[in-house]
Amino acid sequence: MSLEFVLRIVGMFVLGISGGYLGATLGQLANGPLELWISVLALVGALMGLVVTPFITTRPVRSIRAGMSQVSAQTMIAGVAGLIVGLLVATLVAFPLSLLPDPLGQLLPFIGAVALGYLGVAIFVMRQNDIGNLWRSRFQGQASESAAPSGGRSVLMDTSVIIDGRIADIARTGFIAGPMLVPSFVLNELQHIADSADPLRRQRGRRGLDILNRLQKDSNIPLRITDLDVEGVRDVDDKLVILAKQLRSPILTNDYNLNRVAELQGVQVLNINELANAVKAVYLPGETMEVHVIQEGKEVGQGVGYLDDGTMVVVEDGRGSIDSTISVMVTKVLQTAAGRMIFARPENDGGSRGG
Repeated sequence: MSLEFVLRIVGMFVLGISGGYLGATLGQLANGPLELWISVLALVGALMGLVVTPFITTRPVRSIRAGMSQVSAQTMIAGVAGLIVGLLVATLVAFPLSLLPDPLGQLLPFIGAVALGYLGVAIFVMRQNDIGNLWRSRFQGQASESAAPSGGRSVLMDTSVIIDGRIADIARTGFIAGPMLVPSFVLNELQHIADSADPLRRQRGRRGLDILNRLQKDSNIPLRITDLDVEGVRDVDDKLVILAKQLRSPILTNDYNLNRVAELQGVQVLNINELANAVKAVYLPGETMEVHVIQEGKEVGQGVGYLDDGTMVVVEDGRGSIDSTISVMVTKVLQTAAGRMIFARPENDGGSRGG
């Protein structure tokens, strides 16, 4: 026997009896047959009890339970804390409001308690991530996000650098000392990309979410999601630049346009592509190396190969050595916006061997 069935029976008896009493009262007022009034209204009340009882008992409870199961523990704690703070403030203002003449003195304290309680819940839930970060920084001895020293200051992450994925390996090495902040609007853009109808964009967005998941699970990497936002600005890049200026934090990105815009506005940028180029092996003219020639070059007789780090090597007179690994001597190193290019020529005509 289910709880809903039991409540239907109880509701049927309660509303049936209530309908009988109502029928007796109405019958006396109408000077009509009491038995008829009592019988009709008792039957109507019993029928209403059978039908309506679940909608005012079990159904709302079931809906509340389903909704609460989808709310995270952090959100629930933030909501309860906000409610407590709101009611405390309402208690402070209730006394002066009660001194007002009636009916204001009776209504305003209750209205203030409801309004301030709701306002406290809304604010604490909306800023739950920042409150959680502040709590952890206070009680775990961590530096504040916005006032950390230069060696441990926070770093704002761009959508492009999250999707790129290399930041996970870089962060694991410990080169980024301060906490990495992911603003909620960057997370929303990442989720929007992951839900895109374009398969390529959808794949890139899901890759970014996977990278964030990896970073969050690694306890050695200080990653934080922040609710800080910039009102009145819609573009994500513009929001990042303004937020970086407010927090005095650098932006971690590999977006060329964002890099230039941020630098023009005096915001420090940590570019992953520039870091990758900086740590590539340095070759000087006259040094020798071995390279596997895989295709023709743009000029006549040229061959092109690549080093393990992706550096392009243009080999003069290397067309005849395609699909072979040859020993070459560096003649020139050219640094371009796209990366480093090495020009070389075969060390000797007999220095080639099958790849």
